[in-house]
Amino acid sequence: DVPLQSAYNNGYYDEMVDFLRSMFSSALKTNDALERGILTGCLRISKESIFTGLNNFTVRNITDKEASDCFGFTQKEIDDLLKYYDLIEKRPEIKDWYDGYLFGKTEIYNPWSALNYIKKLLSDDQFLAISFWANTSSNELVRLYIENATLKMKEEFEQLINGKSIIKKIVPELTYREMNFKNVKDMNYNVYSFLLFTGYLKIKGKVYDQEGQEIRNTYELVIPNKEVKYIYEDIFMNWFESYQKERRDDFIDLLLVKKEKEAQKVLNQVLKNSISYFDNYENFYHGFLVGFLNADGYTVKSNRESGEGRFDIAVLPMYIDDQAIIIECKHSKNIKELRKDSDEASKQIIDQKYIEGLQEEGYENVIGYGISFYKKQCIITKAG
Repeated sequence: DVPLQSAYNNGYYDEMVDFLRSMFSSALKTNDALERGILTGCLRISKESIFTGLNNFTVRNITDKEASDCFGFTQKEIDDLLKYYDLIEKRPEIKDWYDGYLFGKTEIYNPWSALNYIKKLLSDDQFLAISFWANTSSNELVRLYIENATLKMKEEFEQLINGKSIIKKIVPELTYREMNFKNVKDMNYNVYSFLLFTGYLKIKGKVYDQEGQEIRNTYELVIPNKEVKYIYEDIFMNWFESYQKERRDDFIDLLLVKKEKEAQKVLNQVLKNSISYFDNYENFYHGFLVGFLNADGYTVKSNRESGEGRFDIAVLPMYIDDQAIIIECKHSKNIKELRKDSDEASKQIIDQKYIEGLQEEGYENVIGYGISFYKKQCIITKAG
């Protein structure tokens, strides 16, 4: 897979296919010294005619029962390994992090990660499990798919990260040539097929219609283990931090010039593209805003006394005669209460004299906003 993936990423895919076709022809078809050959990989490449004319070709994929225990370590093999090195107490941790793959009906461990984990334990018995797979080349494609994903796909990724399953049709003979972003519908099928075949998802079960008939090539998919979940979270967090940075200055600038409706649109877009790991509590949104507003040239203060109470967030400029911002956050119980809660938050800024408190500290220009949140929506109301 690596030569084909590198060729796909760098624009010389057709040339690589021609090269491999010539190489495999010599190695597998006209080689008198060879009785049998075994090729392993993630994606099927037979559609690229790399094996033109090759006879007696048998494929075993992740849904086949035959050879299902040959793709990694079984539970028995892991138990034998742990007993040999007197590490059997580590069984729950190694299972949570590196188990979870399903080949046919056989549960399989990631052999690379399992061996690296045990190797680390032999030199440090306090070692905690990590993702040994975090820097593999396929992560680059996963990152591209996340960045180019539709809103529906981002919602599905969020379901997966939060431990839920999704139902998808899988393309059995997927090639790198079909991994493009031109057709959104095909991208949906192809991305999830790619994630399944490369180990970023696993089959939880087959899917049946109302009459109990199995739906062809359609499966319930989940993230296999903690190691892979960490990769998703890391890719999403890095992408989302970059996404936030691109919109942070626009958001602050709009608040500074009292264009709260436009600022509201920017913040709603940021919320829609976020991944929720926590329940929608007020302190979650408070923490989210503190991180989002941490821009160059400003100091963000949180939960500090001012006037007759404690404000949620203040965005303070470098110079006291520039505009400062006070923000009060509310978490709404439902979408109907967003407007009311936003108004109440802005009223609290006036009633508790937060603006006067900052002015007494020397900040000459202070403006306040109440912001209410419900899931991935917000309303912003200017105070006063």
